[in-house]
Amino acid sequence: MVKYKVVETTLVTDDTLEEILNEWSAKGWHYDGMQFAMREASKRPAMAFVLFTREGAKDS
Repeated sequence: MVKYKVVETTLVTDDTLEEILNEWSAKGWHYDGMQFAMREASKRPAMAFVLFTREGAKDS
C-alpha cells in the first residue's frame, strides 16, 4: 500500500526546498512532485507543497 506525505512551506527558496527534499528522502520517502501556489501580484510563489511517497504496511 502506498503512503503519501505532503510537506507545506511558505518560505519558497532553493535552500528551503533543498532542505525539505534532503530531510524527507533521508527518512525513506521518495520525491513524487512539487506544486506551487502563486500570488496575483508576484511571479514568486507564495507557498510550495512537496509531495513524497513510500511503501507502507499492508492492512490485514
